[in-house]
Order: sequence, then C-alpha cells, then structure tokens
Amino acid sequence: MYPESTTGSPARLSLRQTGSPGMIYSPKRQLQFYRNLGKSGLRVSCLGLGTWVTFGGQITDEMAEQLMTLAYDNGINLFDTAEVYAAGKAEVVLGNIIKKKGWRRSSLVITTKIFWGGKAETERGLSRKHIIEGLKASLERLQLEYVDVVFANRPDPNTPMEETVRAMTHVINQGMAMYWGTSRWSSMEIMVRVSVARQFNLLPPICEQAEYHMFQREKVERAGPNRCPGSLRGGGAAWCLRNEGVSSVLLGASSADQLMENIGAIQVLPKLSSSIVHEIDSILGNKPYSKKDYRS
Repeated sequence: MYPESTTGSPARLSLRQTGSPGMIYSPKRQLQFYRNLGKSGLRVSCLGLGTWVTFGGQITDEMAEQLMTLAYDNGINLFDTAEVYAAGKAEVVLGNIIKKKGWRRSSLVITTKIFWGGKAETERGLSRKHIIEGLKASLERLQLEYVDVVFANRPDPNTPMEETVRAMTHVINQGMAMYWGTSRWSSMEIMVRVSVARQFNLLPPICEQAEYHMFQREKVERAGPNRCPGSLRGGGAAWCLRNEGVSSVLLGASSADQLMENIGAIQVLPKLSSSIVHEIDSILGNKPYSKKDYRS
C-alpha cells in the first residue's frame, strides 16, 4: 500500500485513460480490482483515495465530497488520511462526507496515521499514551467508532519497540482499529517489530505504506511516459500495480477529471507487457538487483 500524489504524477503511494467526471468507469467489475491488504484478509480496491494536502486544504469541502463520491461510485473502497493532515481538518472533512452520504460503514476501508498530533511533547511519537489518545481524537474527528487500519506514521526511536507494539495491539483489542501497519519504515525496522510481536504474542503490522513510484529524475520525466500505454498519471499507477506486492496505490486528486484519469490506470495495467516494462526499467536505470551469488 502507498501514499498519494496531488499533482497527478506518482508520489507518496504512486500514481490514464480519460473519462468525463459524470461517467462511471466501474473497474469494480474486474476481478483484479480488489486485493488483500498485506498479510490480511481485508479486501481493498487496488486504487485508493488519499487526503494529503487536498482535504481541508487545497480544495473546497464540496470538491472533496465530489471526489470521494466519484471514487466510491467507481468501486474504490479505500480512503486514507492522517491526524497531521491539515492539522486534523482532513479527518473532519472525510468524516463529514461519510456521515452525509450515509454509506454503509462495512463497505468502507478507512485508514489513518498516528505520529504528529499536536505541539505538546506528549502529542507526538508512538508512545502508548499518544497512540491511544491520538487515535481517540482521530475517531472523534472522523465521527467513527473505529478505523480499519491505523498506521504508525514513521518509526519512533524514542519509544521502546515493545511499547509501540503493545499499544497497537491494545487499540485493536479495544475495537478502535481492525489492524495496524507502518508508514515510511525500513525493512529492518518492520522486521524487528514483527519479531517483538511474535515474542510476546502480540499483533504484528499487516502492511507498510511506502513511497513507491517510477518518476524521480528529470530524464525519466521526459522519456519514461512515452513508453507507458497511457498518460503519465495512469501509466504511473499501472506501473506500481504491476507489482504483486502492492496492495493498493493511493491517488491524490484535486479535480474530477484528474481522478478519473487516474482510475483509468486499471485499463492501462493489462497493456504493460514484459517488453514495455523492460524498456521502462532501462530508461529509469534504477531497477534494484539482488546481490550476485558467487557460489552458483
């Protein structure tokens, strides 16, 4: 799972086919539109809608409602936010829309992230105190009894690992969240938390919300999109989704046209042949390689 881009190009999670704002694309009819979130049974749309910068900030509440409605009508069930987004306003806007629309809570996957809650020293980090109090505050802003996933929005070197894992297990056992995950953590940091969870019979994180995208350098932004079957936006999302390890790509959008273009990535995905992917990798020049096995 990944973060969102507000410009339409792949960013925090990553992200063409165009469509008019009033048209329902209905990717939900496609079997592969939904995937399991990490190592869980939770089924999420492979495209989700993020709220960073947009909700409570860059766009009006009316536009936020239009985007969320368009996403929901097109089969998107994953909506991501964080306590730090627009100083909590993003959660308020998201919660107001859910309440107004009257959608069944069971049809939605709502995720939020905890780390930066306020200015006080006790309102930041992953201590038991802030995880519990911060999530309670998020639920109040969202007007929800629980979130589906609460993410630890960065590692906290000042809090013992066991304390964080125990606190996450506690909020799940209390019904405040269904699962927990990590955001922008290293593989080693995740492995250690999983080990702690196993050691003390606690609940491990189910997924990582990471920065994963294809465009980072100028040469790629000029040449790469020309080899993707579609636009930069849809092609970027499809490029991420081709990886079976990706559960969902969070989209950031500030207009209906932009959102529909991103949703069109579902049509681009089948066109990403192995030869095109190989050519894109050659253009990017950043494909990771495994270390050589000198015994073979």
